[in-house]
Amino acid sequence: MAVVSFLTVIPPARHSQSAPIDIKYIATNMYLFPIVGVLIGLSAGLVGYGLLLVLDPQIASLLVVLFITLMTGLHHTDALADFGDGLMVKRGRESKKNAMHDHSIGSAGATALILYFIGMFATLSSIRDGTILLSFLLTSEVIAKYMMVEQAHFGKAAWDGLSSPFVLAMKNKMKFIVCTLITLTIVFLVTGYEGLITLAIAFLVAGLIQFIARLSFGGISGDVMGASNEIVRLACLISLSSISGFISP
Repeated sequence: MAVVSFLTVIPPARHSQSAPIDIKYIATNMYLFPIVGVLIGLSAGLVGYGLLLVLDPQIASLLVVLFITLMTGLHHTDALADFGDGLMVKRGRESKKNAMHDHSIGSAGATALILYFIGMFATLSSIRDGTILLSFLLTSEVIAKYMMVEQAHFGKAAWDGLSSPFVLAMKNKMKFIVCTLITLTIVFLVTGYEGLITLAIAFLVAGLIQFIARLSFGGISGDVMGASNEIVRLACLISLSSISGFISP
């Protein structure tokens, strides 16, 4: 499926190096992003589950972070760095746009990546039960993918670019409702009320990112949505770990 290939390094069934990515087709099916999140989260969770059986939690968490990064092809991780660089530019929106499109990583982008990876490592290494780790990774990945759809549905494109077809396609209310129902069902089945609380927190985090993006860039971009995926994933893992620790006897 093209949507799976877009979000991961998994090649399409009929892979061709010369075949261009059909962004419009992927944008039309963006509402299926949470299902791809199941694939990514389940894969990372199973890896983590297996590693915790034989390795120290710190080493296992490091390898899980590496697995997620490699499986998603650094696509959204790079977006997080670009988002950080764009935010720190003090000049106008055109300068911010140029900073985000610059192939080199600035100090702000590097700092964002360092903080993100430290946060992921610290949070995952605190989870010592393989089953809990699997459920948290699956839930976090589904919510992270859903929040990109949410931003596309409620937001507007900052400029004509990668985000434009996604924003246009996800103005379809029925697709957004279907995406929401898919997400709610998966989250509740996997982590129950803890997951629903985490989903609410994720709404706040994604909404804040969208608000900052509107002030800084005039709307959302592909980098904003990609950065949201990474930030929301981390926020969800922190939330789930905190809530689980609070309610556990």
